[in-house]
Amino acid sequence: MSFLELFLIAVGLSMDAFAVSVCKGLSVKRLEKKHVLLVGLYFGGFQALMPLIGWLLGYRFEAAIASIDHWIAFVLLCLIGGNMIRESFGKEEELDDDFSVRTMLLLAVATSIDALAVGVTFAFLSVKILPAIALIGACTFVISAAGILIGHAFGKRFHVWAERAGGAILILIGTKILLEHLGILSF
Repeated sequence: MSFLELFLIAVGLSMDAFAVSVCKGLSVKRLEKKHVLLVGLYFGGFQALMPLIGWLLGYRFEAAIASIDHWIAFVLLCLIGGNMIRESFGKEEELDDDFSVRTMLLLAVATSIDALAVGVTFAFLSVKILPAIALIGACTFVISAAGILIGHAFGKRFHVWAERAGGAILILIGTKILLEHLGILSF
């Protein structure tokens, strides 16, 4: 997997966290540096941890399903991307200015579940996991920190777009993986 593909996956995965960060920014009357840091650390940390867990699970079962790994990667990425797009058409997320450990843990886990599935596909594609999770964590940290700032400054306009763009990116990468393994595309 190329750096560009990995970067696009990192950006795509971070879009759920970005959308929630925008909502967090909307909910805070007085935004402080600690809010920006907390959002970045929670979301970036969990977006790095979940693919590692998924990779460990996928690596364990890689030999049993190596002949269909590209189909699994395609289906998982399309399901995750499709779900992100579907959620962008749903009801608005509630605004909540709570930054407690419990709230932030729940949000971080909820926004990183899809990264667990991506981690499984990384095992099938023999992705070097440490650089991958470092990139995903760093991208999510920066994008989430930017999200809370943008939400505080500009409002609700961006989070729907972000979810749709993130979903489309994941679907396109899944399709590319499948087409490459079927010999239709070669890069």
